[in-house]
Amino acid sequence: MTNEPSLDRLGRRRRRFRLTRRGRVVLIVSAALVTAAAVLVPLLIMDFRETKDTEPLPKSLVVPEGWRATQVYDAVDKALEVPPGTTGRTAARMKLKLPAEAKENPEGYLFPATYPIDARTTPKSMLSFMVNTAHARFGTERILKPARRTGLSVYQAVSIASIVQAEADTPTDMGKVARVIHNRLARAMPLQMDSTLNYALRRSTVDTTAKDTRLVSPYNTYAQKGLPPTPIGNPGEIALRAAIAPPAGDWLYFVTVGPGDTRFTSSYEEHQRNVEEFNANRERAGTPG
Repeated sequence: MTNEPSLDRLGRRRRRFRLTRRGRVVLIVSAALVTAAAVLVPLLIMDFRETKDTEPLPKSLVVPEGWRATQVYDAVDKALEVPPGTTGRTAARMKLKLPAEAKENPEGYLFPATYPIDARTTPKSMLSFMVNTAHARFGTERILKPARRTGLSVYQAVSIASIVQAEADTPTDMGKVARVIHNRLARAMPLQMDSTLNYALRRSTVDTTAKDTRLVSPYNTYAQKGLPPTPIGNPGEIALRAAIAPPAGDWLYFVTVGPGDTRFTSSYEEHQRNVEEFNANRERAGTPG
């Protein structure tokens, strides 16, 4: 841009417009307002940010579906910033509202959800909140009626749901795993679920050895018939619905051959072929079974 006088299209000098005194006053006032606004907005933003940074944000605890009680206890300890083991000791001492079948063990009734935390929250109040939430969810007629039709108590349904939650990833597979459990119970067959062994051994793995299946434990469903003495985790509603209303089917066996490929069958010979494929896939992946 140059400092030469500007010309119109015919080469004539353009007239320069001059502001009147009133115009100059208006312009000065407008400029002052714009400047004031430009200063005020950052101050408001700074004020807002300072308020947000200095005020404590609301806290919450997320309990995922399938977590075991020990995992929940650890998470509560951390969320409430209490010494490790505090929530577990609290659970062992307090009288929670549990079915008589539970024998004061809250496993299965620490309902998976998002729980608010404030300055008044304690391990005791948090555990009570979780158990009360479980009763509210498990005690509805849409749970009770199907459970009665299958001849299950709610506690037994929660136990089945906990296994279903541990063994399957999708709603479709959850329903089929539940049907396998029902079919095996009806035939007085051992459930033979790796998830119950993992619970007894306090681990999570897809590898089960012959030595594992000889474990002396009421949670060893390879050796013991029927359901384990307690749930093996805290199931969500999808797993519970699968447990009380599984789809029709004659399946007795299942194995996850690969990601998204769980195969169900009533034939032991077919199941063995599926297991061989599972082992071959793991060997190719460098993780022999």
